[in-house]
Amino acid sequence: MENIYKPYIAEIKEIVRETSDTTTFKLEFVDEEVKKSFDFKAGQFGEYSVFGVGECTFCIASSPTRKGYIECSFKKVGKVTSVLYDLNVGDKIGFRGPYGNWFPIDDMKGKNLIFVGGGIGLAPLRSLIWNCLDNRDDFKDITIIYGARSINDLVYKNELKEWKERKDINFVVTVDPGGEDKDWKGKVGFVPTVLEEVSPSKKNAVVITCGPPIMIKFVVLSLVKMGFSDEQIVTTLEMRMKCGLGKCGRCNIGNVYVCKDGPVFTYKEIKQFPAEF
Repeated sequence: MENIYKPYIAEIKEIVRETSDTTTFKLEFVDEEVKKSFDFKAGQFGEYSVFGVGECTFCIASSPTRKGYIECSFKKVGKVTSVLYDLNVGDKIGFRGPYGNWFPIDDMKGKNLIFVGGGIGLAPLRSLIWNCLDNRDDFKDITIIYGARSINDLVYKNELKEWKERKDINFVVTVDPGGEDKDWKGKVGFVPTVLEEVSPSKKNAVVITCGPPIMIKFVVLSLVKMGFSDEQIVTTLEMRMKCGLGKCGRCNIGNVYVCKDGPVFTYKEIKQFPAEF
């Protein structure tokens, strides 16, 4: 029987410093059979480990359409992420996964997609965005609204530039008031405010959002005010997870385990969670 606690060994092939405290790793599995057979869906996550230090939970930030590697993005906030941050190309880490459910991409086909992201919360959206862009004909209009506290907090800067230049998507980028400089060409305003300014149509649409909890809260309030139904709003609660297997109990909300029943939920499902959530 396969040991569900035993990680795959992955080598760091590329490192991108997204911000002063946020990094993206490109990882390839050392075992060639794992490298060839590994598959996942946008929205799923994994457990990334530094041997002798510990492990932590991140989404898989790359698209399942891009084979042979996976990517993860993380912020340097604790013991494990601090050690991860100091690793170099060629170093090896552990990976368990993929875990959890995924964004309902099959149900999104033929619909208008609206992505609303904030800060490092763009990571799980990035997986789905590239999945959709790599199969562009399956979807109608695609709108991406992304913001961060300042221009220095924007992640995936090269991809933001590419999205801005694409003619087949509507891309809007913003920073919070005070986060701009004299050369800034994007919008200035909080993400929920900019969302209402853009005012995407609710007709035949799905909204996928991820970011800081306070941003998600006010994005959802804006969407409800704009007439979007609870079923049209999708988000991910990955920040509550720890073990990935429903064993530690850290992510349970009532009888729901985010790591097993999520991390992807519609707003309709979230409204059924206990009031204390």
